Amino acid sequence: MLITAQNLGPILGMDLTPKLRQVNGRLKASNTGASVEQRGERLLLRATLPPRPHSPKGKPYQQRVSTGLPANPAGLREAEKRARLLGAQIVAREFDWTDWGVLENKQTLTCLEWINLYRKHYLKQGGTLDTWEGDYEKALKHLPSKALLTIEALEALVNATTPHTRSRQRAAMAAGALAKFAELDWDASKLRGKYNSNRVATRDLPDDEAIARHREKISNPAWRWVYGMMATYGLRNHEVFFVDLSKFPVVQVLEKTKTGSREVWPCYPEWAEQWNLQNKILPPVNLDRSNQKIGHSVTEYLSPKLPFVPYDLRHAWAIRTLLYHWPVELSARQMGHSLEIHVRSYQRWITGQQIQAIYELLVNRPDRPKPPVISECIAPGASGK
Repeated sequence: MLITAQNLGPILGMDLTPKLRQVNGRLKASNTGASVEQRGERLLLRATLPPRPHSPKGKPYQQRVSTGLPANPAGLREAEKRARLLGAQIVAREFDWTDWGVLENKQTLTCLEWINLYRKHYLKQGGTLDTWEGDYEKALKHLPSKALLTIEALEALVNATTPHTRSRQRAAMAAGALAKFAELDWDASKLRGKYNSNRVATRDLPDDEAIARHREKISNPAWRWVYGMMATYGLRNHEVFFVDLSKFPVVQVLEKTKTGSREVWPCYPEWAEQWNLQNKILPPVNLDRSNQKIGHSVTEYLSPKLPFVPYDLRHAWAIRTLLYHWPVELSARQMGHSLEIHVRSYQRWITGQQIQAIYELLVNRPDRPKPPVISECIAPGASGK
């Protein structure tokens, strides 16, 4: 078969021709001013745009914009959204090549300028503000803000952290991502080390009596409600502020949270009733911030009042569900993470005492299987006849 520009895309990647026609038909019908094209395994946008930086051309002309999206149905759905955004920027005369990854005078940009550009790019590509602040900004803020971005600066950033720790892993990941964005020829993986979350020391979690007792010591009713919700439903710190109680005692965690919407049942249901958790009382916390910062407000207020960290209430909830004989899959789903994460991150904190308690509950169940009963004992060497 003769390979031409028209059939090259379907050969190298998934053939999206029918779906592309539908997408571009919708874009044209709404006068978007931009279209989606497939080139091999990637999707591009096409529109009449101003000349790129340092271009000798003086007037707008038809150009392509890289999206980095794969040529598959999911990538195509995202490409259609970006085509509409591109069209809106053109109409509003707000189009800027730097918003689409085309930079001017790269060699003169400082570390802070690169970080700001990468932040904009990261969020535009679908990254969340929480992940940016927790996994990228936390590491990259230690770069010298006014200095030029260099491989040496990135290596110094990573090497300043303790080897084989979560901080080292985060720094290497963030520095490597920034280097790739800035088109620096540097591989950060060699500096990541051998950190493994499974090696983190176990915690001494509070038992349920201690949890109930320390709740009574919190005088502020709003913060006492927050504490009670975390203990009864195993919620993350920030999730307490984004719940729907219309199906109480079942709680609906809203979409805005770290892992999205889900339903959670109380464990214990008695706590939900006795502590009047259906009466929602929120403390005056600024919710117009990232989830991480909202959650930190909980830690900041409750930690000085407790002999354990507030997040231990969530871990204790996970252990308690075992005593309830909840299937592991059910517990994981209600906590808002995968079964693998649940087993790896939570069940490794089960103590010997808790295992003994679970064992006794199981072996003392009247309906548990019993060993076979042998009615006759045959002596060794007997024929059995």
